[in-house]
This record gives sequence, structure tokens and C-alpha cells, in this order.
Amino acid sequence: MLINRSGTMVVPFMTMYATHELGFTIVEAGIIMGLFGLGAIVGTFIGGRLTDSIGFYNVQLVALLGGGMMFIVLGFLKTYPSVCIGMFALSTINEAFRPANSTAIAYYSQPENRTRSYSLNRLAINLGWAFGGTIGGFLAEVNYHLLFWVDGITNISAACLLLFVLPFPKGLLENIRATKEKAPSGASAYRDNNYLWFVLLTVLFAFCFFHMFTILPVYYRQQLHLTESMIGILMAVNGLLIALTEMVLIHNLDGRRSPLWFIKYGVLLVGVSYALFNLLEGQFLLALIAMLIITIGEMLSMPFMNTYWISRSHEHNRGQYAALYSMGWAAAQILAPSVGGFVADKYGFAFLWWMIFAITVLASLGYVALNRRSAI
Repeated sequence: MLINRSGTMVVPFMTMYATHELGFTIVEAGIIMGLFGLGAIVGTFIGGRLTDSIGFYNVQLVALLGGGMMFIVLGFLKTYPSVCIGMFALSTINEAFRPANSTAIAYYSQPENRTRSYSLNRLAINLGWAFGGTIGGFLAEVNYHLLFWVDGITNISAACLLLFVLPFPKGLLENIRATKEKAPSGASAYRDNNYLWFVLLTVLFAFCFFHMFTILPVYYRQQLHLTESMIGILMAVNGLLIALTEMVLIHNLDGRRSPLWFIKYGVLLVGVSYALFNLLEGQFLLALIAMLIITIGEMLSMPFMNTYWISRSHEHNRGQYAALYSMGWAAAQILAPSVGGFVADKYGFAFLWWMIFAITVLASLGYVALNRRSAI
């Protein structure tokens, strides 16, 4: 994951690449990112199904190799229709990795250290994100095309490392068949009402959070007049802060309250970070303060979201639960850039930031209600 995410450069800079390099409008860039989210829904659904049938190892390997090749191909596409098709295809292949990876973490960990296991995985992701964001910002100032090559090569490198370093789990496929035969009929993530409410609330939160990678970089550039390298540094701050503090934070908080109790506060902090752009004036310092707040909110919410979904799943349907959770995030990937781009273009960034704040308040109250409902 560290090697894979060290090349995470295309997605956070895609809206700027589409608008400044290819000459597309902010609405068109939002549609491109929306198609990335649509592909993610398709990819995570397929990935979840395949994970429950052929195992997480095979799905991860194919998704990393295929996604890496598609990143390189995408860099050669220049017309609006071809970029749209390329983003959808890339996302479908690449995002099939998510449910498989979530299932793999559950397989390799124990119930008593599962939240910390997901945090450790996030540590690798965010260290890579910090490195990729920083280097990506400097590469974008030199040549945007380099981003696609680096992202693709790191994906392929991660696949090679998985193949040659982490051996195929013995008895995995036999265990999948055995647990399916013993599984009770009707045991499906799609019939778990509390979980469906959780996914809906998570879509609301993720819709707000994903503006950080799609519309917010455009706001940095157009309204705060930040350079690509400065934006890359801001992204790196997010990753470094998580890498340095999240494991310690989760170690001290895990088990003290229900996961939903921590999630509600994390969601609210994310909304506050966007509202700051309407309440304060400034450029890089303002963006830095907002980034610190959104990062704290991310650390309080996302690890415990993983704890919640994994606690409701079983071996025979873990891919379903992982896929549904990932599909919720993918749905937000569609809504955030498309709706956010339209709102920012039609009503302005200030209206968009207030709208996001209101949605996070609503989602936070929803998690409170779900926590009470789950306790009954």
C-alpha cells in the first residue's frame, strides 16, 4: 500500500489538469471526476462479488496490474470523450481493489486489533499520499504527463511486490467454499437495515470529504492563488499528520466508546474546515488551518467506520459488506465533483462551503440517531 499510494498523483490533480492543461471547463472536469466515481461503483461491486468467489488475493493482483496500465494509457488521451471513457475504465478496474483489500486486512488481523490494523493500513496509505502529493505538485509544474507514468508504475510495482513477497494464503479458496455452504440463507449486507442507514450517512459524509480532492484544489488555485507545489504541500500535510498521529490516537481511543460515537465528531469537524473559508480571510495559512481540521476529522471518523462495517460482517459475506461500503464512497465520488462543480460555477464557492457544512451537521445527527438505534 505504501508503494502503491506513493504514486497517488493523478486523482488529486485531475481537475487542475483538465481545466488548465486540457482547457476543459470546471463543469466538464467535474463530470470527468463523476465518471471516475461511477466507475468506482461498478468496480467495487464487481470486486466485492469476485472477492467472495475467487478470494481477495487474486482480485488485488489483477486490479493493481490493470489499474497501473490504465493510468499510463489515460495520460495519452486528450479529447473530452476519450478522457471520460478512460477515467471510467480506469476507475472500474482500479477500484475493484478496495473491497478485496479491506477483506484482506480483516483476514490478516484479529478482532481485538482490527481497528488498529486498518489504521496501520491507513498509515501506509497516508505516508504514500504525503510523498505522492508533494512530488506530484512539483511534477505538475514541470509536466502533467509525468503524473500518469508515476501513478501507473507504482501500481504495477505494488502488484509485483504482492506477487513475490506476500504468498497466496493457504486454503483460502477452500475456506470460501466451506463458509458459503454453512452460511445462513438471507445473510446479506443488502438486507441489513442498520448497515444500509450507515452507508447512506457515509455517502453524505464522503460527498463533503471528496471536495478536498476535486473542487478544493480549484478553489486554492482560482480564489487563494496558490501554486501547484503549494497545493501539493497541503496534501502532504494531510498525509504526514495522519501518519504521525493516527495510530497513537486510535490506540488510546479504541474500545472506549462505540465507533459511531467517534464518527459523529469527525464528520462535524470536516464540515467546520470548509466553513472556515467563509469565516476567515487568508491564503496559504488559511488553507493550512482548514487542512489541519479536516485531517483531525478524518482521523476520528474513517478508522471507526471500518470498525463498524467489519463488525457487522462474517467470513462468507465480508466481500459484500466491503463492496457496499466502498460503493457508498464511490457514489460520493460521482456526486462531489459533479454537484460541487455545478454549485461552485452557478452560485459560487462560498455557497458550496456553507452547503457542505450543513450536510455534515445533518450526517453527524444521523450517526447519533443510528448509535441510539443500534443500542436498542
